[in-house]
Amino acid sequence: MRLQRTISRPAELEGIGLFSGMRTRVRMLPAPVDTGVSFTRVDLPGRPRIPANSSTATIKPRRTSVALDGAEIETVEHLLAAAGGLSIDNLEVEINGIEVPGGDGSSAPFCDALSTAGIVDQDKPKGYYALKEPITIREGEQSIVALPSNEGLTISYTLNHENLPFHAQHYTLAVTPDTFAREIAPARTWCLSTEVEELLKQGFGKGCTTQNTLILDSRGVRDNTLRFPDEMVRHKILDIVGDLYLAGSYLKLHVIAVRSGHAINHKLVQEIKRQMEGLAPLPKKSSGTMLDVREILKILPHRFPFLLIDKVIELDSYRRAVGIKNVTYNEPFFQGHFPGQPIMPGVLQIEAMAQLAGALLMRKAENQQKLAVLLSIDQCKLRKTVVPGDQLRIEAEALKIKARTAHVYTKCSVDGQMVSEAQMKFMIVENEE
Repeated sequence: MRLQRTISRPAELEGIGLFSGMRTRVRMLPAPVDTGVSFTRVDLPGRPRIPANSSTATIKPRRTSVALDGAEIETVEHLLAAAGGLSIDNLEVEINGIEVPGGDGSSAPFCDALSTAGIVDQDKPKGYYALKEPITIREGEQSIVALPSNEGLTISYTLNHENLPFHAQHYTLAVTPDTFAREIAPARTWCLSTEVEELLKQGFGKGCTTQNTLILDSRGVRDNTLRFPDEMVRHKILDIVGDLYLAGSYLKLHVIAVRSGHAINHKLVQEIKRQMEGLAPLPKKSSGTMLDVREILKILPHRFPFLLIDKVIELDSYRRAVGIKNVTYNEPFFQGHFPGQPIMPGVLQIEAMAQLAGALLMRKAENQQKLAVLLSIDQCKLRKTVVPGDQLRIEAEALKIKARTAHVYTKCSVDGQMVSEAQMKFMIVENEE
């Protein structure tokens, strides 16, 4: 058993947030034993303090954030990965904005700053948790498994699907301060060139450049060079190290991940915490249905013939939902749209997306018995026709939720091809029934 660790003197970094594009400064300070990593928003009244743990974690598209009592800090995973990888247990982080600086898109700037500040032992041992039972989480083609181990933290990751412009990558690492700093910390965040336009339209990546984000296509990396031939899979391991830090303990387990991202990583953290606390795993419905039509009717006010969701198959708290609409020839709108050439009206695809978004928002305890009223639709595109026999996969992802308003990104796809998308804003109002 090792001693807890912190840094001996302050360390500072300044830069642009990858998602917000805002310039911020972080000041990392020594912290007492048993305090963990906490963030303080020095730019907000009262300087709210947010401990980084599984209770404050909020998973947003392509990043991990922490939030408490209305204060939030986004894209914390690279800093937390540096702390976890270097076995730093206690740290106070002061920040003057909403997002941690992106640096070069890796954890290396944080590792360098923390190492330069000096990493020191404290006068109390660090507890560890050895996983007792295996944990398996699967969502579509993504999976993450945690197995008991006596050798500390080991992570194996496989990056392999048909849309990647490079061969499958696999990497396994026993995480120690030395191996993390050398093999993982320099690996930078990345995306596909085919994703760039859509991400920018959704308001993501305002601070991204080809120098802090690897843009990949069939010709290689745009305006940059790789630090490792398999840099992309190494960055996926970096993200897991950062997300696992939210469990709050030194972990002895072997993680095996395939195509996983922050959302499924966070579910693993939640299950690890439940096992640490002696709780049973969260129940899973074997049918793959999270909400059937009867449960949907309890949430939404819509009724036949205007209920356009048959079931909800995925739910991530009130952040993300996936629903299904089976489009049959018996739909009443096909009688007039169009005789002899039935096509599902685009406005009904938009309505289906709005209904799923409403169901997602109404799951919050404070929103039950309320209504989500559509305020505006932005960046709407109808890309392909939907016809009888198609199964419409509807996705809704909350971008921002406030007390009375919400901003949600939605899309529909058929057989893996996007057919429509839109960003929607809602007002949450009292149901006066």
